[in-house]
Amino acid sequence: MSSLQNMKVAFIGSGVMAEAMIKGLIDKKLLTADQIVAADPNEERGVELLNRYKGLHFTGDNGEAASGADIVILSIKPQVLGHVIPALRRKAHDASMILSILAGVRIRTLADGLANPNIVRAMPNTPAQIGQGITVWTATPEVAEDQRAQAKALLGALGDEIYMDDEKYLDMTTALSGTGPAYVFLFMEAMIDAGVHMGFSRKDAERLVLQTMRGSVEYALKSGLHPAQLRNQVTSPGGTSAEAIYQLEKGGLRTVLSRAVFAAYQRSVALGEAQEKAHDKRDDG
Repeated sequence: MSSLQNMKVAFIGSGVMAEAMIKGLIDKKLLTADQIVAADPNEERGVELLNRYKGLHFTGDNGEAASGADIVILSIKPQVLGHVIPALRRKAHDASMILSILAGVRIRTLADGLANPNIVRAMPNTPAQIGQGITVWTATPEVAEDQRAQAKALLGALGDEIYMDDEKYLDMTTALSGTGPAYVFLFMEAMIDAGVHMGFSRKDAERLVLQTMRGSVEYALKSGLHPAQLRNQVTSPGGTSAEAIYQLEKGGLRTVLSRAVFAAYQRSVALGEAQEKAHDKRDDG
C-alpha cells in the first residue's frame, strides 16, 4: 500500500462524514492532524474540530484549503457544488487526486469542473461515522495504482470498501447501501412500535429490538450462511415465526422493499443527470 506520509489532505466541507474520515485516519495513524486542512464556512464548526484534533488546520476558504493539497476530498452538500467549483478550479487542478463522496455527482461533472482528470468517486454510508460503514468506489483511468492505494487507505478509515470498475455501480450503491440505513432504521422503528403496542415500555422495546438487530447481523456475518438458510433455522412449521413471515409476505414486504430500492436508484440517476445539465449550462454561459 502506498504511504500517505508527507501528503497534505484537504477536506472541502467538514460535516459528520468528513469528520468520520478525519477521525479514522488519525486513529489508524494513516495521517497526523497537521497533514489535514478542513474547510467550512461555519466558524463554530472549525472551533470544534480544532479542539478535538490538535494540530489540524482549518479555514473558511475552500480555495485556500485546496492550495498545495496533494489530495482534495469533496465532502460538501451536492447541491452547493456549483457555488464551490469556481474557487476550487483554480487550486484543485494541480492535486494528484480528487476524492468525492458527493451523492449523485458524476465523474465527468467533477473532472470538467475542476480541470483535473484524476477523480475517485465514492459512496459511503452512515455507519461510517463509527468506522462500521461500507464504501463503494471507482476511479478514472488517469488515477495511477499508487493513488488508488491511497484512496483505498482513505476510504478504509470509514470501514469496509469495495472497488468497482464502472461508475454505474455508484448509483446502485446509493440506493442499496447508501440509503440502506434508512430502511433498516424504519424497520427498527416499526418493530419498536409493535412492542409498545403489545405492552412493553418504549425503553424496553428499543433495547430488545436493537440487540436483536445487532445480534442477527453478527450471527449472519459469522455463520457465512445465506439469509434464507438463517431464516429457515428459526422458522418452525406452524410456529410463531412462520405466522409472522406469512403476514409479512402477504403484505408484500419484498415487493415494497424492492420498489423502494429501485426508486432510490432512479432518484440517484436523476440527480446525477441534473448536476450534469447544470454543469453544461454553466459552461455554455
